[in-house]
Amino acid sequence: MARWVYGFGGGSAEGAAGMKQLLGGKGANLAEMAKLGLPVPPGFTITTEVCAHYYANGKNYPAELATEVAEALGKVEKLLERGFGDPERPLLVSVRSGAPVSMPGMMDTVLNLGLNDRTVEGLAKGSGDRRFAFDSYRRFIQMFGDVVLGVDHYLFEEALEDLKRDRSARFDTDLSAEDLEELVRQYKAIVRQETGRPFPEDPKDQLWAAIGAVFGSWMTPRAVTYRRLHDISAAMGTAVTVQAMVFGNMGNDCATGVAFTRNPSTGENAYYGEFLVNAQGEDVVAGIRTPQPLTRKMGEQDGNELPPMEEVLPQSYAELTALFQKLEGHYREMQDIEFTIEKGKLFVLQTRTGKRTAQAALKIAVEMAQAGILTEEEAVLRVDPASLDQLLHPTLDPKAEKTILCKGLPASPGAVSGKVVFSADMAERRAAASEKVILVRIETSPDDIHGMHAAEGILTSRGGMTSHAAVVARGMGKACVCGAGDLLIDYENRCFYVRGTKVAEGDLITVDGGTGTVMLGKVPTVEPQLSGEFATLMEWADRARTLKVRTNAETPLDARAARRFGAEGIGLCRTEHMFFQDERILAMREMILAEDGAGRTRALSKILPMQRQDFVELFTIMQGLPVTIRLLDPPLHEFLPHEPHEITEVAAAAGVEPKVVKRRLAELTEANPMLGLRGCRLGVLFPEIYEMQARAIFEAAVEVWGKTGETIIPEVMIPLVGMARELELIKERVEATARQVIGESGRELTYLIGTMIELPRAALQAAAIAEHAAFFSFGTNDLTQMALGLSRDDSGKFMERYLQEGIFQADPFQTLDQDGVGELIRIAKERGRAKRPDLKLGICGEHGGDPASVAFCHEVGLDYVSCSPYRVPIARLAAAQAAIRTRPN
Repeated sequence: MARWVYGFGGGSAEGAAGMKQLLGGKGANLAEMAKLGLPVPPGFTITTEVCAHYYANGKNYPAELATEVAEALGKVEKLLERGFGDPERPLLVSVRSGAPVSMPGMMDTVLNLGLNDRTVEGLAKGSGDRRFAFDSYRRFIQMFGDVVLGVDHYLFEEALEDLKRDRSARFDTDLSAEDLEELVRQYKAIVRQETGRPFPEDPKDQLWAAIGAVFGSWMTPRAVTYRRLHDISAAMGTAVTVQAMVFGNMGNDCATGVAFTRNPSTGENAYYGEFLVNAQGEDVVAGIRTPQPLTRKMGEQDGNELPPMEEVLPQSYAELTALFQKLEGHYREMQDIEFTIEKGKLFVLQTRTGKRTAQAALKIAVEMAQAGILTEEEAVLRVDPASLDQLLHPTLDPKAEKTILCKGLPASPGAVSGKVVFSADMAERRAAASEKVILVRIETSPDDIHGMHAAEGILTSRGGMTSHAAVVARGMGKACVCGAGDLLIDYENRCFYVRGTKVAEGDLITVDGGTGTVMLGKVPTVEPQLSGEFATLMEWADRARTLKVRTNAETPLDARAARRFGAEGIGLCRTEHMFFQDERILAMREMILAEDGAGRTRALSKILPMQRQDFVELFTIMQGLPVTIRLLDPPLHEFLPHEPHEITEVAAAAGVEPKVVKRRLAELTEANPMLGLRGCRLGVLFPEIYEMQARAIFEAAVEVWGKTGETIIPEVMIPLVGMARELELIKERVEATARQVIGESGRELTYLIGTMIELPRAALQAAAIAEHAAFFSFGTNDLTQMALGLSRDDSGKFMERYLQEGIFQADPFQTLDQDGVGELIRIAKERGRAKRPDLKLGICGEHGGDPASVAFCHEVGLDYVSCSPYRVPIARLAAAQAAIRTRPN
């Protein structure tokens, strides 16, 4: 029989850290900490299998669940000598979600559950503090009303603010017990008015309603969006943890907080976190009161002058730091810890692997390996390859002039500029229209997740370093400034003010999440300076991987950037990009307008020296590393003019009438140019084009060899081959050109001729094509379009729905479709190497920089991947992780 509930507490537990798939991260870690003898309030976890049953059976629970929950609750009552619903010694509980993968802030929590008009009196009597009891009661009604009953939380907040204003109270803590009793009455009236029913008094009804709400939150739009953004499967479900309450809001010897064993922004090996005296957990992340730093050092770094915990509660701080050391030592990982201090006694409510920036992840992984806590390979596995993207882009130019608006907390590093927007929906709409935006909010909530993802950066006027905005932004790699208290945000008029300066929606601002600075306008940037930890981790990764990493580049700028990031050659040089420069496009158009081969050759002779110089520069930068050059691929009509003044200009340069240009444009226009006269078909019909390019390649190789002494082995790639005879014909002409250059220069040349596999037929006919090819490069952009019958440019109209419906697990133009396109690659690899065992294999589509696709390329046995320059480190790390994970133990 399946078991649905696992208990913990009193120094023992029925679960363990290795049971995250069943108990969720929160439940598994609570069980582990209980076994370690740490001060964990007792409770129990309802498994993720119940979540699966709940959704598979019309939101009904397993028949045995109620009995198991009652038994587990009874054990908690016995441990604490309290009763759930007992009016004299009431047991209160929290009900929290906990998925196997951390999803901070995305799902629902209810605290102080079990309170009603009778138990609140027992709580007041037992604690000797009526104010505390009614503070807990009003918090419970608000949280339960919002999470379970669907009452807008702003209604409760509005009532609270009205009461504070009436009582001239600055903070919630300034309200008296009588004030809070009045607030409870108001909150109950709000619930009745909004739901048509009184607030539920029966604690058991409250418990089951809260459990249902937490399971229900697994499928809320914000949770679905978060899972999609972070590639988390919906099938894993969430667990629900029910845990005895401990109270940080019983007085000035009580507190609650969130802490990290290392700095999650920088990775510095220093304790980092925030706390509030006389508060509950949601107060810290909500930003209603400014949290206090753990240490004086942290306060000074962040500009927070409030008294730190090490001075306010020194004994509890000492206990907390001992806890940090024990947990980080046990898990061998930076921990994110939630704690509460009740009457001077420390309790730990959660520990999990802390979300961190890429910079912090690198530093932590490398330092832990250097300290002997991790092996080098374990350190390589600790860094998410995709997160490196945060490190590889420009930062603010320190010499640039800046108009500083205000400062807040440096919640997540990165310097970005964008247009101000005030809602998540607007951020998403404008970003979809290719606008860069900064999302400005008083504070963010989980419902803002889609807008935070769409925005370049996030700015809030409230909240601390552990607020929702800060934690989520760090996880996403978004620049974020929190708690900019000088911001006065006016949602209604879509603007904000800073000491008399008005900034309206659509105005440009710049935020620097590394310093907490907010600036007016767009501030220039400079190339990033990569840390020593980056170089160290990449060195370890390169030792582990077997898959080579090249770059897609056709300009010296891109080639140099790629070399700086560790590229081992060029896997795709798109020569058509070289033809669109101003001084070349006219010659190219003359060639297209020529009436015969001789005319085409004359026009191409103007381009030859320019094209040769292009290759000289690339070969020189690559210093003998392989360079794969794709011959001209796009349809010829793309080079012709369309505007009247351009047609006149081309006609004059070619010495023909404008009507000739128009006629030729009409002749070359195709109904479906992607499947028309392009790729190798151009080489068959207009051999002069490929012959000119081949000559430029070989002459450049000879020139660089002569100047540098480096052996240059160019790889000539014929695009869009579908039939072996196409490749055979063009190969003959390229080889003939090579023989001519060898004869003219007196130097021997080594070169390779291969093809791009981007048609399904080419994959299926790989054996025949391999007879004429030294290498295959899988052009996964077009291969995906051809295999799936999808236009990359048009699929955005329905891709979101396909992802939501589970038709695609990921956008196939971002992550390789392994079942379909991947199968074609496997077939081509097997058939091609069966014919030619030394056949070199790689991919050169956008998938070459996607970690999941790189892992597939390693698994299938390719020799290299090629990607854009700024994704080279991502591919290097992903290739290393794939090698480590597939290595036999």
